[in-house]
Amino acid sequence: MPKILVTGGAGTIGQAVVRRLLADPAWDVRVSDQREAPQWIVEACEVHSGDLRDREQAREATAGCTHVIHLAAIVGGIANFHKLPYTLTDVNSSLYNAVIGAAIAEGVERFTYVSSSMVFENAALFPTPESYIGECPVPTSAYGFSKLAGEHWVRAANDEHDLPYTICRPFNAYGPGEMPENEPGIAHAVPDLIRKCLALPSDDAPLPIFGDGTHTRTLTHVDDIADGIVTATGAEVALGEDFNISAGEELTVAQIAAIVWQACGRDPAAFSLEHLPSFDVDVVRRWPDVSKAEQVLGWKAQIGAEAGIASTVEWLRERV
Repeated sequence: MPKILVTGGAGTIGQAVVRRLLADPAWDVRVSDQREAPQWIVEACEVHSGDLRDREQAREATAGCTHVIHLAAIVGGIANFHKLPYTLTDVNSSLYNAVIGAAIAEGVERFTYVSSSMVFENAALFPTPESYIGECPVPTSAYGFSKLAGEHWVRAANDEHDLPYTICRPFNAYGPGEMPENEPGIAHAVPDLIRKCLALPSDDAPLPIFGDGTHTRTLTHVDDIADGIVTATGAEVALGEDFNISAGEELTVAQIAAIVWQACGRDPAAFSLEHLPSFDVDVVRRWPDVSKAEQVLGWKAQIGAEAGIASTVEWLRERV
């Protein structure tokens, strides 16, 4: 039975990936995360809790594994990118050094690097295909640059050490599992919007958003992202390939806010927005080409934004 290591397995996407792996009896799952793993992971998986920036700890976590899904990273919303530019590049690059090095040393059969839509931060081609990665201008944000650097790390490991790899780029992950933060913009947009919407004193109060609402995103439910990552990891045709793991519907931030408004039970006729200043680096348009994953992997996102946001609202309503 193949043994798979999920780094960052206690995070929002990580937990969804672990759930998806456990639904398939073909996988023996090990999770590595410095955060405390939920009880269901402790009961169902082997758990490693070391600091994966340390090469010995990374080697210990990877020992005996045939596959690795590398999710461990500093992530978060747009404010996080501006508050912690050095920290996230330092941590993420340290993780690449140790975890990819451990995968090379252990001779894993597949290393799946979970990158980010932010590698296409400055894209000018829409919908954006995977093949555009060599032409797309380098990301402006430290986070986007760090995720693109990770792609170069795994390709370099393949060039020099024949590391078998697959790259997955999730787009605008959301869903149950991610808590909003007190400071807007630290978490991702959907939990931020839900928290703010649930906290409004009345339907007459406007919902605050960053910017004028015309920027676009392609929301992808975390369960769809997990299914895409696991599907790619297990597919022979995905070897040496990169995939946009995303839904296909482009929505403006104003449209997303309206969906959140209604999912929170607010009066649709009373919907209004308060426009807050945006950040220095804010992606204007995000719309991936998703045809490669469908054609090569037979994979397609299944959960629409309305249904996915509704389930996320119910999950957060019990916790906020």
